[in-house]
Amino acid sequence: MTALFGIPIQAFLGQLLLGLVNGSFYAVLSLGLAVIFGLLNVINFAHGALYMLGAFVAWMGLQYLGLNYWVMLVVAPIVVGLFGILIERLLLRHLYKLDSLYGLLLTFGLTLVLEGVFRMIYGVSGRAYPTPALLQGGVNLGFMYLPVYRGWVVVASIVVCVATWLVIEKTRLGAILRAGIENPKLVEAFGLNVPLVVTLTFGFGIGLAGFAGVLAAPVLQVSPLMGSNLIIVVFAVVVIGGLGSIAGSIVTGLALGVIEGFTKVFWPEASNVAVFAIMVVVLLLRPAGLFGKEK
Repeated sequence: MTALFGIPIQAFLGQLLLGLVNGSFYAVLSLGLAVIFGLLNVINFAHGALYMLGAFVAWMGLQYLGLNYWVMLVVAPIVVGLFGILIERLLLRHLYKLDSLYGLLLTFGLTLVLEGVFRMIYGVSGRAYPTPALLQGGVNLGFMYLPVYRGWVVVASIVVCVATWLVIEKTRLGAILRAGIENPKLVEAFGLNVPLVVTLTFGFGIGLAGFAGVLAAPVLQVSPLMGSNLIIVVFAVVVIGGLGSIAGSIVTGLALGVIEGFTKVFWPEASNVAVFAIMVVVLLLRPAGLFGKEK
């Protein structure tokens, strides 16, 4: 079979792969947003800027310190996560008793500051980040040529997403995290430092954005604006999956990436609005999202 619905099978599967790669980024980024909102009730609009920061930390580590991709895949999320901890300690902590809109406005302002600083230093033109030697080239699958790095992005993203879900939903640590947020006074009575739990949870969610940024660096041009458009789509993914739903963010992120890829094949003009059209339909039929809990 050489064609599917009039589309060459190679082109069809190529777009499917592209959709899975994009969906992997959506899944990791929306997972970080879901962790932060689900456990802390904070709408973090700076997530896209912190994704950009992760890519830039990886690029700077290579350019200025000679640290390769594999080192920065570990170091960059930690650096970005520590920056997130500073944000929570110095800024967000003062807003927890206020409406969540204040946190949204604060993180939106932080986005503008971060993007402005990097535009001032590096300009708006993108910078190339080399694909690591181990992941260069591709594999001939017979029906298509699979770039090794894009396959790695999909596998790494799914592993991180599933591991995060297992820790939060299936382990004692995850139970402590959820209990500390839902009933902090009771948990403090058992000797748990709830403010520290909140800080570390926020830092972990931000670290996921940094991890996605490192994964994206060899695929995209590292640019101060690389997170600006992506974060809007990621927020749509979180809304469709259900605010605060860990599993919803993972499944919806991957699925919407694939749907977006298919749309580029069959109706290219609608590919940029497909996700938002689905969001409108879901909000009309199920306002809590596909995996969210109705209140």
